[in-house]
Amino acid sequence: MQYPAMRTASKSDRIMAQVLGAVENGLLKPGSRIASIRTAALNQGVSKNTVADAYDRLVASGVLEVRRGAGYFVAQLPVRQQARRQDVMEALNLISLLREQTDHHYRLRPGEGRPPPSWMEESELARHLAQAGRRQHRGEAHAYGSSWGYAPLREQVALSLTERSIRCSADQVLLTQGANHALDLVIRQMVVPGDRVLVDDPGYYPLFAKLRLAKAEVIGVRRNPDGPDLRDLGAKLSQGPTRAFFTQSFAHNPTGGTLSPPIARGVVELAEQHGVLLVEDDAFADLLPSTKPRLASLGGLGRVLYVGTYSKTLSASLRVGFLAGGVATVEALNDLKLLTIVSTSQYAERLVARLIEEGHYLRHLRRLRRRVEAATTEALRNLSEIGLPLNRPPDGGFYLWAELPNGIPEAALCRLAATQSIFLAPGAVFSPGATIRPPALRINVAHASDPHFLTFLRRSFLKPRPW
Repeated sequence: MQYPAMRTASKSDRIMAQVLGAVENGLLKPGSRIASIRTAALNQGVSKNTVADAYDRLVASGVLEVRRGAGYFVAQLPVRQQARRQDVMEALNLISLLREQTDHHYRLRPGEGRPPPSWMEESELARHLAQAGRRQHRGEAHAYGSSWGYAPLREQVALSLTERSIRCSADQVLLTQGANHALDLVIRQMVVPGDRVLVDDPGYYPLFAKLRLAKAEVIGVRRNPDGPDLRDLGAKLSQGPTRAFFTQSFAHNPTGGTLSPPIARGVVELAEQHGVLLVEDDAFADLLPSTKPRLASLGGLGRVLYVGTYSKTLSASLRVGFLAGGVATVEALNDLKLLTIVSTSQYAERLVARLIEEGHYLRHLRRLRRRVEAATTEALRNLSEIGLPLNRPPDGGFYLWAELPNGIPEAALCRLAATQSIFLAPGAVFSPGATIRPPALRINVAHASDPHFLTFLRRSFLKPRPW
């Protein structure tokens, strides 16, 4: 998605400005209902989609709120003219989907980015989590601990990376509060305003928001099923000095694609040719074979910063992740971590280390792989039967990338789903320029076969609608 500070104001921008001005000038009072999307579209001489986009962005920035079945209302708290910087507003707009995932209570969640609790901490693993928690040492588990993180877990991470042919020692590993925290540290340390930064397109949308907040120039690199498009990557790198390329290797979010060996080698060669830092996000690594050709195994931890997490495979609530890189780079990132949050949770890190040490995590991964495989098989069959034939993601993971038939606009489909308490993830949010064509959805395999969701899709595809 593009924003007013970066281009000529669009119709949607002008509607936003009108509403915001009316609120700030007291013409629209807190709690008052504003014109419906239909009425505003007629009054402004624009499409309903244009008004809906403006309203949704105002909701994301806290100016408006939605009351289901009643419409849009001015937020109860008064808007302060200088309450949020423009870069913060832009970043918040980009993560509006994340807010929907965390703050709203939809009955069905096929657009969810995370695994369901029943697959994770509410599964067979729950008993071992509870036992490990009761066995925590008194005092030590509740102290700050080292800013580097719990040493035995760092050693376990280094060992797992060595098994992936990534040469790594424990002093090259920094524990973080999940992959998002690791990415945030990297951006704060490595990216300055105005830097050209490349990302997957489509790719991981919370990353786009972090980069916008850092005032970077965010440029998408076309993502194919087998990884970044090398011709597009080479062309983008040739257009000017580039600070970094952030990419996901396997079980790609949102497409489910995977990095092939020739593409992996090509990415590393281009990065070396242009002197570009690679930041490799490998969130699903523990579900995949260790023999996969990681960028970090080909380019080494001098050229590549490697990011991992236990949130996607163990528990989203524990918030334990890590980054690995060259010794000097990781030391600098640790200094930044110390300045910003002091340290991560030793309690959570000890829990993860104990589950790994006692073999519970490995057994959990085996069950999780079977769940993902079974859910994917069922989802592909059911979606194909209703007119969405999809290819099986080669490396598992939670995501299917479903291109919509008959030119159905994804934003309108998602709004219609929301009226039925179904949370969908539109393809456009996964592009830094909102340029996904054709329209698409990211679908989580864990929720894809829900009968109500399938019925909704079937009716939406077959029944003509005034999109």
